[in-house]
Amino acid sequence: MNASQLLAELQFKAVRSSGAGGQNVNKVASKAVLIWDVQASQAVDAQEKVRILEKLASRISNEGWLQITSEADRSQLKNRLNAEKKLLRLVAQALEVPKPRKATNIPFSVKMERLAAKKSKSEIKQNRRKPNF
Repeated sequence: MNASQLLAELQFKAVRSSGAGGQNVNKVASKAVLIWDVQASQAVDAQEKVRILEKLASRISNEGWLQITSEADRSQLKNRLNAEKKLLRLVAQALEVPKPRKATNIPFSVKMERLAAKKSKSEIKQNRRKPNF
């Protein structure tokens, strides 16, 4: 993944932020919306695209766009930088390859503990029964 090329491919849009805030919210477009076209991107290779499309499928639209919004700050510039960081973090997490799990054997002592617990539980239940004379 080429981060600088990815940031160059982003489309930026500023819209009015939602929620409380008085007149400032109604006047100023401080919410940052970043749109990245994953399928048309040159910043990632084909394998990385497949991985991103799989991992971030719930966040990617039918057109193949990944949309990130940020409205935490009152400044449009800070919100844009925050959204860019969010995008880079998301993409980096999607590209992480998990370590393969190594199958291990159950230790003998653990098996014996389990069997002993089963046996004691069985005895407790048998002692609850009425005696058979």
